[in-house]
Formats: sequence, structure tokens, C-alpha cells
Amino acid sequence: MKNTNSLSQSHKILFLNTLAFTVCFACWTLNGVLVTFLVDNGIFHWDVIQVGWLLGIPILTGSIMRLPIGILTDKFGGKYVFSLLLLLCSIPLFLLPYADSFGMFALLSFLFGMVGTSFAVGIGYTSIWYPKEWQGRALGIFGMGNAGAAITTFLAPSLLNHFSIDDPQNGWKVLPVIYAISLVVIGVAFLVFAQNKKIESSGKTISQMLTPLKSQRVWRFGAYYFLVFGCFVAYSQWLLPNFMNVYQTSLVMGGLFATMFSLPSGVIRAFGGYLSDKFGARKVMYWVLGSSVILSALLSIPKMEITTSGPGILAAKKGVVNEISDKTVKVGDKEYAIAQKTNTATAENAIFPTTSSWQDVVVAHNQNVAKKELIAKGVTVIKFDANMYVFLILVILIGISWGIGKAAVYKHIPEYFPTEVGVVGGMVGMIGGLGGFFGPIIFGYLLTATGIWSSSWIFILIFSIVCLVWMHYTITQFSKEKQIKVSKAKLEPAY
Repeated sequence: MKNTNSLSQSHKILFLNTLAFTVCFACWTLNGVLVTFLVDNGIFHWDVIQVGWLLGIPILTGSIMRLPIGILTDKFGGKYVFSLLLLLCSIPLFLLPYADSFGMFALLSFLFGMVGTSFAVGIGYTSIWYPKEWQGRALGIFGMGNAGAAITTFLAPSLLNHFSIDDPQNGWKVLPVIYAISLVVIGVAFLVFAQNKKIESSGKTISQMLTPLKSQRVWRFGAYYFLVFGCFVAYSQWLLPNFMNVYQTSLVMGGLFATMFSLPSGVIRAFGGYLSDKFGARKVMYWVLGSSVILSALLSIPKMEITTSGPGILAAKKGVVNEISDKTVKVGDKEYAIAQKTNTATAENAIFPTTSSWQDVVVAHNQNVAKKELIAKGVTVIKFDANMYVFLILVILIGISWGIGKAAVYKHIPEYFPTEVGVVGGMVGMIGGLGGFFGPIIFGYLLTATGIWSSSWIFILIFSIVCLVWMHYTITQFSKEKQIKVSKAKLEPAY
């Protein structure tokens, strides 16, 4: 009966954590919709650089502050840290309607961006309530709160349009207030219904709690999370202009395709936790990183058209060109057939590359031609349309893979650092969150340097390979060291 009550309490905490994280993640991504609306409707006249900063500031804040918030969670318990975070972050959202300048808007965005640290709180607070064999699933279910971004993507634009019908200039101000009220409600619910629980290390000093950060394993987990979470957040923003530029989709369709990438990735996270519990996080990460390599390699192939040399015609013997027509060239008594360029258009968005070849005559009438001299040069055009729907399917698949990987990474943490989950989880989350901030910047520089949209996927391919090789090398070295220790133990005489 005691175990049943304990599990029931754990499930209640998990529900509150997941609900709070969903609302926090929705608030964390609010600027993406709100700033775009304000600029498009001429309410604020911010330039591209200012818009970029306003989109990135909440992500940056929520990333760099995960480590200190994780430390506080380990030290004081998740109930008070989470509820205080929710209540404090509601204040800048209540004040946002009064922002009348870029500086004010940026400052308030920086402050409410703290909701992004909710992941570090929830990871530490959730894991302590569940035994080892349940932690993967529990953390995976909690991580489904990522779907809060999809909630904002779907609902916020419609709400902004609705509120602006009667007051186009000030109607938008209702939205941040609604988000602020939701934070207050969840924060109060936490204080009333949640039960506090701290890990055994809560009596340690700050320097003692930071000791695990010296471990290379923490930074390796951070690299994994930079890929599966940071790049996920980056592509949630990057895919929309990608679709619009490469495939000329509308804003609505491009947004829908971007949502089809982000929503399954968030929802599948719980399944990733189940897989990590059942098969082990290490096996799951092998699958995730391997699939990331394969899928990013396929996505790296750009939409392109290549013109190259094809099969030409050489003179079989010497002679004089005495006849040239569209289809033939006659040299002496020898006639050569010329391949014509066809005007049949290839199907747009063909799945596989298509080729077409023809020949262009390079000799003139009455010209003396030597044996083996070129009469007509060959031209071959290879066209690859990078079929939009195949591209979309690959994008969805890599998003699902990363969603599973997000759960697998955090399954590792309570296994290797059971008494420092908040600190290590905060550090790993910070590295991943920085990926979401720097990812679009890196992608932008690559696009500028190469002029190729798929250059971002080449970056993902290289980074995926680095993570996979790093993980495999570490595991191989660990296995060798373990075998050496076992061998030495067998050789030592027993007393």
C-alpha cells in the first residue's frame, strides 16, 4: 500500500512538472510569434538585426541560467524553485504591454526568458521521485513539454489577430498577460499541491556541487544535447525560411511544415524514455547518432543542376566537311548522326536525379577534319529537384530521432550522477540551449559563405559524426580498461 501511495505521489509530481514545463516552453518561444507580428503590422519598426536579437535573447537567458537554477534545485528542492521561477517570470510578461522601445522589450525578454531554465528544475525534481528503471520514461514524459512551442505556433497567431480586430495598435498586449496569468496559476498550484523533496547532496557547498563538471562525461553528454536539442530548436526557426526560399512555399505552408518537424519530436520524447529504460540509453544513443549521420547526409544533397561534358563524336577518318544539318554531319563519304537536345521538361520535384544529353557540332562547312578529330561535343545535364515531400519526410524523421535522443541523453545523467542531477542536468541543458541560440547564427554564416541552404545539414552531418566517433571511442576505451582489470584480478593469487 505504501509503494502504491508513493507511486501515486510520483505521478502527481510528474503531471505538475510536465504541465509547468509545457507552459514555460510556450512562454519561452512567445517572442518568435509576437515580435514577427509586431514588425509585420508596423507597430514597432525594428530592423532585421534587432528582430534577431529579440528572438534570441529569451533562448540565451534560458540556456545560460540552467546551471545555477539546477544547483538551486539540488540544494533547496524542486517545489520551491519551480514555483518561485513561475511566479517571478510572470512579472516581466505582465509588464511587456508597457514596453515602448527596443531596449525595454529586450530587457523584459531577457527576464521572462528565465522560464527556459524550467527544464533544469524539472529534470532534477522528476528524477528523484522515480526508481532507476522508471527514470527514462518519467523524464521522457516530462520532456514532452517541448510541445509547448507547437501550442504557441498554432494558437498565438490566431489570438493576436483576434485581439487586434477592435484595437489594431494595442490588441496584442492581451496575449502576454494571458501567458503571465497561466504562469501564476501553475506557480500557485505548485505551492499548494506539490511536495518538496531534495537529494542527499543538498548539504554540499556550491564548490562541491560543481565538482562533477570536471568530468569529461558531462561535456560529452552536453555535445550530444547540443545536437539533439540545440539543433532541434535551431531548425524550428530555420526551416521556415528554408522552405520558402528553396521550394517557394507560402508563409502558412512553410510554418505548417516547420511544425510537422517540431511537434513529433516533442511528443516522441516519452517513447524515447521507454526505449532507454528497456534497451539502455547507450544503445539508443548509438541508434540516434547513427540515424542522424545517415539522414543529415541525405539532407545535405542540395537542389541543383549540373552541366558537364557528355559523349561526343570523333571522326572515323580524315576528310572534308561537305554537309551539316540539324541531325547529321557528313565528312567525305561518311555521315554522322547528331543527338538532338530534347525540349521535354522533367517533372518538377522528381524524386531521383534526371539526366539529359545532346551533341553540339563544333566543325564548319568545308573544314578539313583529321582522323579522331572532334566533330560534335557532348553535353550532359544532371538535374536534382530534391523533392520537397521527400525532404519533408527526412526532416520529420531526423526530428523524431532527435526527440528520442533527448530522452536518452537525460537517462544517462541519473545513472552516472545520481546525487548531482540538477547540476549536471543544468550544465547539459545549458550547452543544448546554447545550440538553439548559436545554431541559426552558424547556419546563417554557412549560407552566406556557400550560398547553399543545405550547408546547415553538412554542419549537422559533421557534428553527428564527431559525436558518434567520440561516444564509440569512449565506450571502446572503457571496455578495454574493464577487460584489463578483470584479467589482472584473475592473475592475482587468492588469499
